[in-house]
Amino acid sequence: MKLAISGKGGVGKSSLAAALALLMAKSGQRVLAVDADPDANLAAALGILPEEQKKIIPISQHVALIEERTGAKVKQYGQIFKLNPDVSDIAEKYAYNINNIALLVLGAVEQGGSGCACPENVLIRSLISDLILYKDDSLIMDLEAGIEHLGRATARGVDTMIVVVEPGQRSIDCSHRIIEMSYQIGLKDIRLVANKINGPSDEAFIRETLSDHDLLGIIPYSEEIRKNDRNGLSVLHNINPSTMKCFESILNKLQQPLSSREGNP
Repeated sequence: MKLAISGKGGVGKSSLAAALALLMAKSGQRVLAVDADPDANLAAALGILPEEQKKIIPISQHVALIEERTGAKVKQYGQIFKLNPDVSDIAEKYAYNINNIALLVLGAVEQGGSGCACPENVLIRSLISDLILYKDDSLIMDLEAGIEHLGRATARGVDTMIVVVEPGQRSIDCSHRIIEMSYQIGLKDIRLVANKINGPSDEAFIRETLSDHDLLGIIPYSEEIRKNDRNGLSVLHNINPSTMKCFESILNKLQQPLSSREGNP
């Protein structure tokens, strides 16, 4: 199963990505978790200790690797370099392993923007294509607030795009843009998860404003998750059983065949 998770910054993308990865790993699956958000939070949500997080070097900062694979110097313009560098071994060599989860942090491309034709960006885009299209592990990709890392070539390998929303208009507006862009590149299964829901009025707001789209699950506002974030613990550490069931229900629905999900509330 290959999942991409997006939404407005701060809505809980990393929390959902980590929860699903932890549950899948607990069930015995080998999970590749990819943090593609420049504001990387997935390691913390997985419960990786701060001193261990310091050992995780984003791919965009592996200068020697980028230059070796692309044949070009980083931060130099006017170069000719490989547009299809060999990336097949990067996940195995550079991921941080915790239990059954291999975490790969992509990092930000500092100059030229996310669409620049620079060696760093070319390597990262090639790596994403390889992870989505050619790796057999279950994949969970925590995206930034959009789909910049995905393209038409890779969209066919993503089983589901999950858009996380919270009960606020800016989050709703962002979700509409992400959904539209996702359809434009050919993503077919786009699902919503409502997060930080604090009562019936919040749920009603989400359902009314996004009534045309499939709501995969509802996660209540959780004081335990907030404390876990503050204390550097995994998102699932000692959370309320009812909240745990919400995450488990989302995963169960995702693991159903696409045809059987249709019409599933």
